[in-house]
Amino acid sequence: QVQLVESGGGLVQAGGSLRLSCAASGRTSSPYAMGWFRQAPGKERDFLAAITWSGGSTYYTDSVKGRFSISRDNAKNTAYLQMNSLKPEDTAVYYCVARYNRGSSIAINPIEYTYWGQGTQVTVSS
Repeated sequence: QVQLVESGGGLVQAGGSLRLSCAASGRTSSPYAMGWFRQAPGKERDFLAAITWSGGSTYYTDSVKGRFSISRDNAKNTAYLQMNSLKPEDTAVYYCVARYNRGSSIAINPIEYTYWGQGTQVTVSS
């Protein structure tokens, strides 16, 4: 199993930036793909970005494309989500996710991810 712990959330003004981190522990020797979702109050959990085990492929939902960037450092068992040009509508709880997979496929459905972090709050003020 993989345990995930997010950090880096907080309060930021519109137009600002934040970088979220997701530290993985446990059985990290097996290859695992990672991603980020978010959930705003009263809304469904939405896919944001995903990255393959190698880091060679990434994918973003349209609403964050060009503003958010996902990356990973396998030596540190950590994934990142760099968020720029933040908007009030980006306010949500952000979740890091992982699934065991060594291939190049990208998963965007939450049911495809086995492991979830506890979430970190991001609040963007106008």
